[in-house]
Amino acid sequence: MISSIIPTRPAIIIGICFFTFIINSFSQEPRGGENMPKGTQTPPNSRVLRDSLSMGPTPNDSLALHSDTTKVNAPGKSNDLGIEADVDYSAVDSINIIMEPTKKVFLYGNAEVRYEDITLTAACMELDMDSSICYAYGIKDSLGVETGLPVFTDKDGSYEMRTIRYNFKSEKAIIEHVVTEQGEGYVVSDFAKKSPDNVFSIRDGHYSTCDNHNHPHFYLHLTKAKVIPGKKTVTGPAYLVVEDVPFPIGIPFAIIPQTSTYSSGIIMPSYGEDSDLGLFLQDGGYYWAANDYFDMALTGEIYANGSWGISEATSYKLKYKYSGSISVDYLETIDGEKDLPDYSKTKDFSIVWSHRQDSKASAYSTFSASVNFSTSSYEENNVTSIADIESLATNTKRSTVSYSRSFPDSPFNFSANFIATQSSSDTTISLTAPNLTLTMSSIYPFKRKNKIGSKDAWYEKISLSYSGSLKNYVSVDEDEFAETKFPEEWENGMKHSIPVSMNLKLLDYFTLTPSISYTERWYSRYITQEYDYDEEEVVEKDTVSGFNRVYDYSFSTSMSTKLYTFYTPWKVFGDKIQAIRHVMTPSASLSYRPDFSDEKYGFYDWFEYYDADEDSVIKYTYSKYEGSIYGSPSSGESGSLGLSLSNTLEMKVKSDQDSSGYKKVSILESLSLSTSHNFLADSLKWSDISMSGRTKIMGTSINFSATFDPYAMDTTSSGSAKRINVSQFKKRGKLARLESASMSFGFSLGSDKIKKWLAERKGETYGESDESADQSGSQNQNMPDMSMGQGGQGGQSGNSQNASGGNQQESLLDEYGYNTLAIPWSLSLNYSFRLSQGDFDSDIMDYKKEISSDVNFSGNFSLAQKWKFSFSSGYSFDDNELSSTSISISRDLHCWSMSFSLVPFGSYQSYFFKIGVNSSMLQDLKQEKRNTSRD
Repeated sequence: MISSIIPTRPAIIIGICFFTFIINSFSQEPRGGENMPKGTQTPPNSRVLRDSLSMGPTPNDSLALHSDTTKVNAPGKSNDLGIEADVDYSAVDSINIIMEPTKKVFLYGNAEVRYEDITLTAACMELDMDSSICYAYGIKDSLGVETGLPVFTDKDGSYEMRTIRYNFKSEKAIIEHVVTEQGEGYVVSDFAKKSPDNVFSIRDGHYSTCDNHNHPHFYLHLTKAKVIPGKKTVTGPAYLVVEDVPFPIGIPFAIIPQTSTYSSGIIMPSYGEDSDLGLFLQDGGYYWAANDYFDMALTGEIYANGSWGISEATSYKLKYKYSGSISVDYLETIDGEKDLPDYSKTKDFSIVWSHRQDSKASAYSTFSASVNFSTSSYEENNVTSIADIESLATNTKRSTVSYSRSFPDSPFNFSANFIATQSSSDTTISLTAPNLTLTMSSIYPFKRKNKIGSKDAWYEKISLSYSGSLKNYVSVDEDEFAETKFPEEWENGMKHSIPVSMNLKLLDYFTLTPSISYTERWYSRYITQEYDYDEEEVVEKDTVSGFNRVYDYSFSTSMSTKLYTFYTPWKVFGDKIQAIRHVMTPSASLSYRPDFSDEKYGFYDWFEYYDADEDSVIKYTYSKYEGSIYGSPSSGESGSLGLSLSNTLEMKVKSDQDSSGYKKVSILESLSLSTSHNFLADSLKWSDISMSGRTKIMGTSINFSATFDPYAMDTTSSGSAKRINVSQFKKRGKLARLESASMSFGFSLGSDKIKKWLAERKGETYGESDESADQSGSQNQNMPDMSMGQGGQGGQSGNSQNASGGNQQESLLDEYGYNTLAIPWSLSLNYSFRLSQGDFDSDIMDYKKEISSDVNFSGNFSLAQKWKFSFSSGYSFDDNELSSTSISISRDLHCWSMSFSLVPFGSYQSYFFKIGVNSSMLQDLKQEKRNTSRD
């Protein structure tokens, strides 16, 4: 029994209800039957009405009949068959009326009849008014291809058939070779009968999701079946046929539901075999279609060795409000045999929640969730995720739940966040619950409401803002998370920040920005430290609980300007480059911060201990709030000068496409240098020099950065390295020491990009013809194939598609009429280079440099229209080996698809093969084969 197990669409309906018409006594001389079927003759006492794409002649056309006194309506309407409503009709070629010896009406050339909500079209129609029988059929062309097949359309859909005979009085019909689309599938029957109760009986029909109706790749052969439109199809013995080969195993009966609404039902499980877990049944259960707002699927899996799992998946949606989905999985995995050393039993769970709020739901508040939380071994033990190399290789998972609220006519905004981060490499969980933030955008408290004059006074430019946050944070091992006590073992605190600044313009070229920054932290405890002589290191001594107010403040002022330099190249090199512009943005800042380690603040403490290596008593000063969630005020008084310089370089060149136009090309998008000098420090007054830059070469973005130390290195009496208060230039004759550097770039290439580049080089516009061809091709692929094949089985739809297919084939030919070899492809590559400090070398008084670099690449290509190959990999130059590599091949088999993915080496070596039907209704009609990393 086939039941509805997934939200279903309208399924198989073969119900066909026909009607016809009668015309009146107005007629004209026949054309000679040029479009009549072969062998049809016009009786001598007949009249032919020329219709020429209209609903009949004008009312002024008055033609007398023979002595026959039968009353007929005006052309275009008829009601002589005892039916309740009028019938509208039309024909492109002609209408032929025969009054003797029997009353018959013939319509030729794209005949169309409309009755209430029913429409019938065909090349030819014949109506016997005495027997109330309508007969519709197509015609053959010179090649024997039948066109203009009857198409019947009502509120339930459209149906195409070869012929139809319909009795208006008995409401019965005999249909030859009918094709109807129901949801994702098609019902095709060589013979069908319609009963008065609107039930259709078919014989030797088939059901398939393949739109190649004349020769489907697979179908369910229905020996005898009844179709109840809009409800279900009940069939007797049926069996599966693949590529005209019937399977030896059939089913005694089947019920195929036909409904346009969601329906509940049993989810049939799939079967397979795992080398460690044994045979299994997977993803079987029950689907509950609760209502239009949410549904739920409860499924499970069981394995031969005793492992099992259960899953719950829910999706919900409220229009114009929100939508989302929730998935909860639980697994118990058993490895090995009980009472043996390698026996293990693990319990894993996973929670995936996605929630999205519609933008129309609220103008002032938003709520969103993206949760992906699981145990560290879940991905490894989940059989269904073994083929997903990306999920297995991901070491960190991040989950967030966020709520934000803005207040109209107010500068305040509020947000609340729940953040969880998991690391599978060390099985730690970092949780922030909650993280509350209240911010106030900049306000100008001294700004006058009624201003006199056009300029603001200097005090009106003073701005004030506020930011406050409250956070609870813990980072523990996964196994210890449930035992963590709140709030004793959690880091928590509250922080307030109040910056005050103003913006002044000096001499029209300089911008001066003085500012004051105040930060206050509230903690519920602090930590004291001491020296452990046994371990010979500083350790924590005690935790003191209580309310603690910790604050700091600083003063600063900065000034910046912009300098422009223009350079015009020599014309001897041509006039391609018109000008080069260099923009420099220098800035300088002065800042002051008190020494918050002073005893008067009470934020720092100290103790003394004896250092045997130094043979002296060491006074060790430490912050009581070291490691707190919002940190602690800095030690040491600071009065520093900060210097920075930003650069951009671009040029103006002539456009290749427009001889009178110009375009701007960026040579150097950014190059920044920064450092600072602390006037109040005892030594080492200069900070490191930082450099960062960004440029683009041939469309490829390149990012680089470096850090330099202006001071030299030396060794202590114990042999360890330290910075000394002597410049590297004075010690080694170099401006600074290179401490670290990095560079990264990435680019992507593809057949489309190269074609576009070549077209631009020729001054052409790429994409217009190709785009239209692609659209034509996509339309052809989506159009159902309604052709009936050779031997009088063709139709209008088939003709249309053949013509479209011909156009698509022509688009694959070159200018000489030969087939083009088009292989669409794309390739992306990302390279990263890092230089860092290694061991200290006393010979050169500097750290040795360690270089690490790697490259990651991925791509895809299609050797043919239905084949697609893709790959992703990387190479580590440090380990001299390939990183995680995956290869996949897919083949579009029209109504089927085949895919193969392979991880050839590494920790997650595996393969996965699948061939199955594309339709979701027949998703269980598949074959899978996999080999996991555990095998």
